[in-house]
Amino acid sequence: MTSSLADRLAAHGERIACAQGDSVWSYARLLAMADSLVNTLKDRTLVALLPANDFTSLCVYVGCLQRKLPLLLLPSSIKPDALRETLAAYQPGSLFAPAGTLNTAQSLDCGAGYARYSLAASDVVPHNDLALLLTTSGSTGSRKYVRLSHTNIFSNAYSIVTYLNITGDDRPITTLPFSYSYGLSIINSHLLAGATIILTEEPLVKRDFWDSLRQRRATTFGGVPYTYTMLRRLRFARMELPSIRYLTQAGGRLGEELHREFALACADKGIGFVPMYGQTEATARMSYLAAEVSCRSIGSVGQAIPGGRFELLDGAGNVIMDPDTEGELIYYGANVCLGYASTAADLARGDENHGRLQTGDIARCDAAGNYYIVGRKKRFLKLAGNRVNLDELDSLLAREGFSAVSAGKDDALLVYTDRNDQDTLKCFLANHTSLNKYAYKITRVPVIPRSDSGKVLYAKLESALERDC
Repeated sequence: MTSSLADRLAAHGERIACAQGDSVWSYARLLAMADSLVNTLKDRTLVALLPANDFTSLCVYVGCLQRKLPLLLLPSSIKPDALRETLAAYQPGSLFAPAGTLNTAQSLDCGAGYARYSLAASDVVPHNDLALLLTTSGSTGSRKYVRLSHTNIFSNAYSIVTYLNITGDDRPITTLPFSYSYGLSIINSHLLAGATIILTEEPLVKRDFWDSLRQRRATTFGGVPYTYTMLRRLRFARMELPSIRYLTQAGGRLGEELHREFALACADKGIGFVPMYGQTEATARMSYLAAEVSCRSIGSVGQAIPGGRFELLDGAGNVIMDPDTEGELIYYGANVCLGYASTAADLARGDENHGRLQTGDIARCDAAGNYYIVGRKKRFLKLAGNRVNLDELDSLLAREGFSAVSAGKDDALLVYTDRNDQDTLKCFLANHTSLNKYAYKITRVPVIPRSDSGKVLYAKLESALERDC
């Protein structure tokens, strides 16, 4: 069995690969257009793409997979300064981006509003297994990326096709950014199955999104917790969606209330509701809760995906066998990434994880074998599906001279400052991160609590968070 997604696409021939607006493209046409965009690029040279949910971005992505060109997939919300710093760090030979993105590089018109910019490529030869670089923390503009192989991409897509029973008759509609691992996994799995992807940049709060969904008879879409909060406000329970077969959820803990509400609402409509758990380091997904038990296992992320397995470790590193006992969650599978990269030199590195991922999460497993995420070992949280490294955010603030630190829980970020500079801080966060202004709150405190050694006492900030939230 081939371990490359691109090798499978030619078999879909004249099936419709994607639709956008009034236009449709077959798999044969997609592959031809993909080849035309990348066929003059030098072998094994890093390519960068600033994508949108559109046909051109899909063509560049597929073309790089076909040609085995390692691809740096930039977050669509990246700020100009972070873009320049990332390009300087990784030194790709080309950047595909909307026309006008760069003014200092030679460009070639690619049509549909895109240009290919020629850049000075690094002398580093990427490792033969390297296929894709995905960000783990686009919100703070971090240059740390996850290194993924063709085997990682294919194995995760194959697993998702298997447990969701995706077929060529499915029609997912895009609700998540192309550059986000969860959104990309939806594209990968449906390409593998020969399905038709409905491409749209319209948010689901707009009528045009729902018009496209109904016109194209979408069968599925995915969402992060914020998506389901919006669906609740849009009165999802009252919607008539006869074409929808199932919905998926990942990108952070949904919360028991929303889980129960949507599991029951979907069951009432005859729609499957599948909560999942994943990380970019696992290409996308590590577990799923089958739709038939979603109403009975509220708050669970289910069991490991086909081909993967979980393990819980106690504080001494011993495997936990007893049910409902908390421990550090370890995942094993062919979808575990090769490792991380921060500069071009890292692209030559091989597999450093060997199929084992320390998730950094604390979990428990019930007697039925379903897992529940109960917390994190490190200071990460997820805002609208985007993972935010609080330590990176604090470092960013410190570098800019702010006396401010962060704390929080999923979808509730607080930034604490002991100076009267909330407006300046708010302006900085708006201009230098992609954090939505509604996703965080800035709070003035008399003093930031610290230990005698100067370390921030985050436990005291977390106590304040509970009061403020």
